[in-house]
Amino acid sequence: MYRDEGDTVKDTVAAVNGAGSAAAAATGLGPLMVSLQLTDSAFPSGFYTLSHSLEGFAQAGAVDSGSLPLLLEDLLLHGVGPADATALALAHRATAAGDPAAVVRIDEHLLATKLGREMRQAATRTGRQLLDLGQEVFGRPEIGDYFDRVVRREAPGTQAVAAGVIYAATGVPVRQAVAADLFAFCVSFAGAALRLRLTDHRTTQTLIRGAAPVIEKTVEAALRRELDDVGATVFASDIMSGRHERAEARLFAS
Repeated sequence: MYRDEGDTVKDTVAAVNGAGSAAAAATGLGPLMVSLQLTDSAFPSGFYTLSHSLEGFAQAGAVDSGSLPLLLEDLLLHGVGPADATALALAHRATAAGDPAAVVRIDEHLLATKLGREMRQAATRTGRQLLDLGQEVFGRPEIGDYFDRVVRREAPGTQAVAAGVIYAATGVPVRQAVAADLFAFCVSFAGAALRLRLTDHRTTQTLIRGAAPVIEKTVEAALRRELDDVGATVFASDIMSGRHERAEARLFAS
């Protein structure tokens, strides 16, 4: 019977991936390796297209190199933490419990808390991309099943919930998953600051390192919240995002 050469290539790739997974499991590094891959700035989830309202602040002259750490701290504690990080933790637990219907409810609730069109579009665009790529890279049925729900428009597919599904499906503990996603947010924010010329490469690393204690605090708070608690209170960020939507020139999608 004819066997396509492509099948041989696929079998070889599967064998290599299987060997890599087995090696990671044997050393106990599997979850860490997943976290490192997902938080790598080269992972094409679309985070690099976002400034998380920072470009709006820059256009308004409301932020400079000195106030960057304070803005990042506020966004973590009062924006990303109560909203996305909390939704990620809840989606992670629901996925681990085998309850996709609960994941959909979390997804819809998170999207409803995002006031601006720009932020909603950014969340769903990056979430869909994350799920699409995640099912290919990690090959877990939970990821593919949820991506299918998003494609059928049964769920919005926000980035945080998509990340929660992927982290749970790949065995990354919930605390590590939330911390990793918050770190990815900080790297994305710092990268945007760099491209907006609000900082330089060396100071950017200091900014990210300085956010570590805030990330820890944000993680612990997110793990204690329930679905009714999901929602951000960073009104200045919402205003800057709204202004950014109408700006004549934009470098970032948010």
